Amino acid sequence: MRSSVLGSVWTLLLLLQEPACFGDEAASSTVNPCCYLPCQHSGVCVRYGEDKYECDCTRTGYYGENCTVPELWSRVRQLIKPSPDMVHYILTHFQWLWDIINHTFLRDVLMRLVLTVRANIIPSPPTFNSKYSYLSWESYYNLSYYTRLLPPVPDDCPTPLGVKGKAGLPDPELLVEKLLKRRTFRPDPQGSNLMFAFFAQHFTHQFFKTYNRMGLGFTKALAHGVDAGHIYGDNLERQLQLRLHKDGKLKYQLIDGEVYPPSVAEAPVKMSYPPGVPPEVQMAIGQEVYGLLPGLGVYATLWLREHNRVCDILKAEHPTWDDEQLFQTTRFIIIGETIKIVIEEYVQHLSGYKLQLRFDPTLLFNSQFQYGNRIALEFSQLYHWHPLMPDSFFINGDELSYTQFLFNTSVLTHYGVEKLVDAFSRQVAGQIGGGQNINAVVTRVAVGAIKESRQLRIQSFNEYRKRFHLKPYTSFREFNDNEEIANALEELYGEIDALEFYPGLMLEKTREGAIFGESMVEMGAPFSLKGLLGNPLCSPEYWKPSTFGGKVGFDLVNSATLKRLVCLNTRTCPYVAFRTPTEEQSHTGKRDSNVLTDEL
Repeated sequence: MRSSVLGSVWTLLLLLQEPACFGDEAASSTVNPCCYLPCQHSGVCVRYGEDKYECDCTRTGYYGENCTVPELWSRVRQLIKPSPDMVHYILTHFQWLWDIINHTFLRDVLMRLVLTVRANIIPSPPTFNSKYSYLSWESYYNLSYYTRLLPPVPDDCPTPLGVKGKAGLPDPELLVEKLLKRRTFRPDPQGSNLMFAFFAQHFTHQFFKTYNRMGLGFTKALAHGVDAGHIYGDNLERQLQLRLHKDGKLKYQLIDGEVYPPSVAEAPVKMSYPPGVPPEVQMAIGQEVYGLLPGLGVYATLWLREHNRVCDILKAEHPTWDDEQLFQTTRFIIIGETIKIVIEEYVQHLSGYKLQLRFDPTLLFNSQFQYGNRIALEFSQLYHWHPLMPDSFFINGDELSYTQFLFNTSVLTHYGVEKLVDAFSRQVAGQIGGGQNINAVVTRVAVGAIKESRQLRIQSFNEYRKRFHLKPYTSFREFNDNEEIANALEELYGEIDALEFYPGLMLEKTREGAIFGESMVEMGAPFSLKGLLGNPLCSPEYWKPSTFGGKVGFDLVNSATLKRLVCLNTRTCPYVAFRTPTEEQSHTGKRDSNVLTDEL
C-alpha cells in the first residue's frame, strides 16, 4: 500500500506507529520520504513520486505500512529469545557447566547454533554497494566494491543521517581529539597482548585493501576473504616474484643463519617504505604495507617459514609433484591453518566464551549454508582497532618509541623472532571500546575512517543496532555512562539517532571486564564467522584429505595452533599466546623438549 507522508503532522504520526520510524519532525514537500528511514526490520523503502513511498516487508517477519507489526512467529521469537547481554553472560560465566558441555556432544550442537545464527545475519548473495541505494546487478557482480548491509543514506536528505541530527556533523579532528585520543593508557581487562594486536592487523589486511584511487568504497583485494594474499600477494605477478620456483617454496634470505623474507632487491615487488630506504633493506612481503611495523614482520616471517616447512613435508610425501602442485597445495594448508587459529584461539579469546569454539566445517554440511563471501564496508570500518597499540614497545629490556619502531626492519633482525614473540606476548594491549584510548601517533587513522564514512553516507549507529537485532539506544547516557563523554556527544550530535557508526562502536560503554561493548561483538562476529566458514576450503567439495595432499597435510591443518606456528619455526620456544601470561606462566619461557617432540 502506498502512503503519502507529506500531508499533515497528524498523518505522519498515524503512519509511523513507532517513534523509531521518523521521529517528530514534520516533512516538507521537498524531502525524500525514504530519508526518514521509515521501513523497520530490514524492510525496503521504495519511493514513488515526490511524496510517496512503500515498504516492502517481504520475508522480514513483519507487515504493515512500515513493517512494524510482527507476524505470529516473530511474536513468539520476541517472547522467548534472550537478550544478547543475557546470552553473553551465560557464555562467559558458569565454568563448571561449560567444563561438562565442552566434553559432550552438546559442544558441537551449540557450536553449530553459534555458526548458523551468526552467519545468517549476513545476506548472501550480497546486497548493496556505495554507488547504489537499491539492489542492482552492479552491486552483486562488481567485486571491486565492498558490499554493504545497509544502503547509503539518500543524497538528497536534509541532514547527513537522513532527517536526524544537525545539518552538519562535528569536525572529525575535534571529535577524535576530544573523545577518541588517549589521555592515559587503559589496558584491556581481557589481557589481550601485542601478539594479538599484530595478529589482528596482519590477518585482516589480506581482505581489507581499500582502494580509493578507483573511487570511494572500492577494494583492491581480488578475493573477499581468507586467501593468504598477505603472504603470497594479491595478484599473480606479485606471487611469481615472491616464489622461489623450486619445490613449491617462497624466496627468503638468511641473516645470522635465520630465515627472513627476501629483500626487494631479490624479489622486486612494490613495498610501502619511506623515500630513501634502499631496496636491499626493504623486505619483500605479500602485503605491501607490512614494512610498517616489526610486529607485522614477525608474522610475515613465521608464515614464510611455515610455508617452506610444509613444502618439505609434502615433497617427502609426494616426490613426483612439481613446483606448482607443491606450492598450490601448501597454500591450501596455510589457509586452513590460519582459519583454525583464528576460530579456536583468536575469536575464542575475543569472545571470552567458556564454550570451547571448534573449527569443524562438517558441522554445517547438513545445514543450508552458502559458500562464498563479500567483504562489507561496515566490517572494514568496524575493524579500526587502533586503541590496541601501546604508547611504546618493551623488547628484551629495551623501550622503543614509535619513531624507533616504525618502518625499522632492523628491529626484527636485531632481536629475532623468538625475542619479539616473547616480548609481544607479555606486553598488554589497550582496551578498544569506551573511548579516549587511541595513541596520538595513530589518531589520523580514526579521522580518516570518520571522513570515509561520511563520504560514503553510512547510516547511523542506531540504524545498525536495529539491523543486527539490537535495541537502539534512547539517550547518550544509556549509550555511555561516562558523563563527560555523554555530554560531549550530546553537544556535538544533538540526538542519539544522529550518532555515526564508527564513533558509536568506539565510544560505546564496554561490557564488564571486556575489550569492547555489545555492538562490536554482535556486529563483528557475524561478518567474521560468515567470512571464515564461507571459505571454499570449508565446503564439502574441498574439505577432504586429498585437497591438502593426503592425511599428513590434513593433519597439519587440524592440529594447527599459534604455539605450533611459532615453535616449529624457531630455534627456541618462547611464551606465545594472545593473552598476557599469568604469574605462573611469566616464569616459564624455555622450550619443553618433550612437548615439542610430541608436537613434531
